[in-house]
Amino acid sequence: MAATAAAGPGGGAAGGGPAEGGKTGGGAEKADGGDEEAADGEDAAVVSTGVKLRKVGKREGVDQPTAVFRAPKAGPEVDQPTTMLKVGETKAEDEAEVEQAEKGGKAGKGAGGESEAERTSKFVPLRGLDGPAAVKPKPAEAKPAEAGEEASQAKAAVPAPAAPADETAALPAAERTTQQPLPPLDLLAELTNTPPPPETPLRTAVRRVKIWTPLAILLLIVFAVVQSVRPLPEGTLALTAEETYTFKGEEPAMPWPTEGQATVTVDGIGSLGSYGEQKPIPIGSVAKVMTAYTILREHPVKKGTEGERLTIDAKAQQDYENAGQESTVKVTEGQKISVKEAIEAIMLPSANNIARQLARWDSDGDEAAFVEKMNKYAAELGMENTTYTDPSGLKETTVSSAEDQVKLGKAVMEFETFSSVVRLPNYESTTSGRQEKNYNFLVPMYGVVGIKTGSTTKAGGNLLFAAEKVVDGEKQLIIGAVFGQHAPPILDTATARSKDLILRTQELLTSKPVVRKGDVVGHVDDGLGSTTPVVATKDVPAVGWPGLTVKLALDDGGKALPHQAKAGTKVGVLSVGDGTGDAVEVPVALQSDLAEPSFGARLQRIG
Repeated sequence: MAATAAAGPGGGAAGGGPAEGGKTGGGAEKADGGDEEAADGEDAAVVSTGVKLRKVGKREGVDQPTAVFRAPKAGPEVDQPTTMLKVGETKAEDEAEVEQAEKGGKAGKGAGGESEAERTSKFVPLRGLDGPAAVKPKPAEAKPAEAGEEASQAKAAVPAPAAPADETAALPAAERTTQQPLPPLDLLAELTNTPPPPETPLRTAVRRVKIWTPLAILLLIVFAVVQSVRPLPEGTLALTAEETYTFKGEEPAMPWPTEGQATVTVDGIGSLGSYGEQKPIPIGSVAKVMTAYTILREHPVKKGTEGERLTIDAKAQQDYENAGQESTVKVTEGQKISVKEAIEAIMLPSANNIARQLARWDSDGDEAAFVEKMNKYAAELGMENTTYTDPSGLKETTVSSAEDQVKLGKAVMEFETFSSVVRLPNYESTTSGRQEKNYNFLVPMYGVVGIKTGSTTKAGGNLLFAAEKVVDGEKQLIIGAVFGQHAPPILDTATARSKDLILRTQELLTSKPVVRKGDVVGHVDDGLGSTTPVVATKDVPAVGWPGLTVKLALDDGGKALPHQAKAGTKVGVLSVGDGTGDAVEVPVALQSDLAEPSFGARLQRIG
């Protein structure tokens, strides 16, 4: 802002010299004095405003660039938020200042010869913290004048601090400062000046498809990989042929006894029926069959050997010496015999003293503990009408039924040591030094191969028997029992009735082909929906008698089925019988190649 020239106390008026540049000495002195005073005023303005004005020379005839401002030092430089310049004075003050500047410009021109164009540019500050700054004119630089006037005018040029103006309300919303971060879509829209498109159901659906489709594809890939490397399920054999076969003809009549109990079965095929009420009755020495079974379960004898050896105690010798009417074998304390010889002694000559000796040897002298084992094994075999109270059967409280003893007969004949002993008519005793005979006089006639006689006054005559017949090259085992025969001689009566049943059963046994070689009897199921047929490798006969119905079953023979194999590979066995024991069996083989499940089948696997 230009300073106004005025007369000082010791000088002339502004018009005291030529207007075109004529200078008097007094005028020059005043000018010099005016410059010094102006400088003093300018320093005062810098202190007050923090802005140093630039003095324009006398002969500069054009506007100069905006002066460089120098801010007061306020301390060490640090990063600060963007700083707004302080808002100037109010509009009324600005107008007064502009008017004063114009007057000063005229005076300066008259005194110093400066034109209107020689004034400095006007600085317009940026908006302040509280709003846009008021526009203020740039004060013109002072011309040389008297010191008093210059100082007064310089002081007048310093702007007074402006009162805060409430200009924030006038700002548009876009210029307001906000600390709230914008959402990502809104921020993107503001940066690109493009508002987000409106949300619609179609856009939502498309977005969801874009998000979920890659995830679904990834899951499908993982599922396919897992399915392809999963272990294959075990294959199974399924029967497709008829499950049963019935022999033509009526059920045959059997020569049953007229008293007591009786029953006959063919092992693995079925029963020809029974006679009498199957209830517990005394069975005599037939109880020794369970004694032998228990010993062989507790002390197995390997094929071709005679098993462990036991020492005869004093009680066994005393039982022989005081036998009376009991069946015994001569023994002496300290003698050693094998398990096999002990079984020979109890099964052929029915030695009671050896039966009790075996019980004491097995259970450390406690016969009662051995009897508990006998009853435990009877329960395992399903002998519901059986109770053992002694190892020899001499006691009348040892009771059973014909059907229960047939169950035991099937089980005990599976022991090679036992079956090889009971088919003997006699044996050489190492304790007595003589041959001991078998009381089952049917051995070895009529195909009879055992098992045990038993007789007491209370029990009558009893025989648990076993016989064989070869049918189509296979031995069929006939097991039966005749109990409670009191017609004298009781043991001979039981033997005769048993022989009649054996001969009739052997007569009735026949064979009929139920499956021919090459017939499809089943298939291998790989567990994933694919099947491969299996065929019989030879004719399958069914052994039975008129009216008998037998069952057909397909089994893998205890071996795991392959996942792939060539045609003709044997994969199981077809059996024909009652399903409870030995039966007629023939191998079955694959009719065509067995292939592993395809990749598609693996993918479709659910379980």
